[in-house]
Amino acid sequence: MIIEVIAAFISSFAFGIVFNIKGKNLFFAALCGALGWFVYKFSLKLEFTDTTSLFLASLALSIYSEIFARILKTPVTTFVIAALIPLVPGGGMYYTMVEAITGDVMKSLEIGIKTIASAGTLALGIILVSTITKTIIKNKKVKLDMNRNIIIHK
Repeated sequence: MIIEVIAAFISSFAFGIVFNIKGKNLFFAALCGALGWFVYKFSLKLEFTDTTSLFLASLALSIYSEIFARILKTPVTTFVIAALIPLVPGGGMYYTMVEAITGDVMKSLEIGIKTIASAGTLALGIILVSTITKTIIKNKKVKLDMNRNIIIHK
């Protein structure tokens, strides 16, 4: 599993270069990808389903991204996009097309639905963390404004 986590770090690092992430942000984006892969593989070892493991991994990398985006004062997408690369179900997309081309429509549909579920699970985890974070930040901003007796309508 350690080798796989290192490979996830390297792949996230390489895609970070492609996405033009600079400096220390590149290292932390790659670390985020390694964290996501570690959570995914660890969840599988604990006998969670593939979809649940992907969801937990997307939650972990999203939380990491939200925290480090604020620490490093950079957009959250800087980390999320590079970190998702190891988890994207590219193999599922490939095998869906292989089965469709070879004529096994039922197998193609089976793999395709599983692939769509995996991709949707990743997106759901990211959206969940992002929504919760924005709600918390908005509530803190309103409390600060109320303490100053200033009401801002937006």
